[in-house]
Amino acid sequence: MRFPKAAFLAPFVLAPASAFAQATVAKADSGDTAWMLTATMLVLLMTIPGLALFYGGMVRAKNLLSVLMQCFAITAVVTVAWFVYGYSLAFDTTGMQAGVTNIHSFIGGFGHAMLSGVTPTSLYQTVPESVFVMFQMTFAIITPALIVGAIAERMKFSSLLVFTLLWLTVVYLPIAHMVWSGPGSWLGDLGVLDFAGGTVVHINAGIAGLVACLVLGKRRGYPTTPMPPHNLGYTLMGASMLWLGWFGFNAGSAVAANGSAGMAMLVTQIATAGAAIGWMAVEWAIHKRPSVLGIASGAVAGLVAITPAAGTAGPGGALILGVLAGMVCFFAATRLKHVLKYDDSLDVFGVHAVAGIIGAILTGLFAAPAMGGFGTVTDIGHQLWIQCKGVGFTVAYTGVCSYVLLKLVDVTMGLRVDAEAEQVGLDLALHEERAYNL
Repeated sequence: MRFPKAAFLAPFVLAPASAFAQATVAKADSGDTAWMLTATMLVLLMTIPGLALFYGGMVRAKNLLSVLMQCFAITAVVTVAWFVYGYSLAFDTTGMQAGVTNIHSFIGGFGHAMLSGVTPTSLYQTVPESVFVMFQMTFAIITPALIVGAIAERMKFSSLLVFTLLWLTVVYLPIAHMVWSGPGSWLGDLGVLDFAGGTVVHINAGIAGLVACLVLGKRRGYPTTPMPPHNLGYTLMGASMLWLGWFGFNAGSAVAANGSAGMAMLVTQIATAGAAIGWMAVEWAIHKRPSVLGIASGAVAGLVAITPAAGTAGPGGALILGVLAGMVCFFAATRLKHVLKYDDSLDVFGVHAVAGIIGAILTGLFAAPAMGGFGTVTDIGHQLWIQCKGVGFTVAYTGVCSYVLLKLVDVTMGLRVDAEAEQVGLDLALHEERAYNL
């Protein structure tokens, strides 16, 4: 959702966004509003049931309900937190000044706490502000939900919920504010391009997932005990829902029903197909057979990689970006974690962080008109350096904060279930329910 800086000058000033929007835009555009309502529902679909099924099919049968429950509960918890303070800390621009670094360059204020000032008539650009609030809420929901895949089958449910709230507050909201809140935001003013969440969502969640699985430790029996996915049909259905929902994620980040949204949808489709083929081709060549899990994982890698570039890349750049992400993420998910000996249960780091980093950096290349892009990049080397700085800061900030928060939760309430609960499965141990009654 990164727009050219000039596009921010009208809606973002030193006044509450909702109040000023009414003065700059006479009324909402019905076409833009209809599209954003649809996009919002598509992004919510990505978490429940999309991500829930995608992850649920990959765990063992005894842990299916625990993963579904985690995704569902995170949806509810983040929704309330977003209402109480999340939207305000991410998007309240009161106190921000373009070119002046202060605390509000890194985090918003409380001017919109409890959604104060958000009314049926307040606007964000050409859509009701309530729609923008809801749209951004779905991004805040899916980001911590992605972390679930890294710690699946071994983390306490209560600890996960507490960590989610802490992580949303300390990590997600500041990064979202620094990238997306307009002039005066630190990473935005630096010139980092992130149209729909390469840094804010995927690198953020992927690095947090890596730190979480390292702090928690390996699943008991890993890697000697076989732990195959119990229902790849669920996983493929979930991946298909993610693919569909991602059109809302990327094309919706134009916040308008216009050519930018249309091109974002097109390049998302092309990159995803390219990544699915790239992963499948490498896997086929090495393992002598293409797998359902592989093509689904490749598609997700492509979706992740095109996310930051969706508003600026052209179709050719999208295809290259997708194929590259699919091929690299194959090795990250199947070789890297075994070499480094960490147990990222469902490859959150190998897919989301790695593809997110590839996409975030190469956005600086494929946004250039010289490379078939539709951005304003003229000095590719300079923009690549800016993108690298944005990635580096996100990795460092997320990594350190996630580690501290996990240790805090571990010391106060413990992170991991005991050996018996892990053996029995989290469905029975934590929820006293079975996914399948045979």
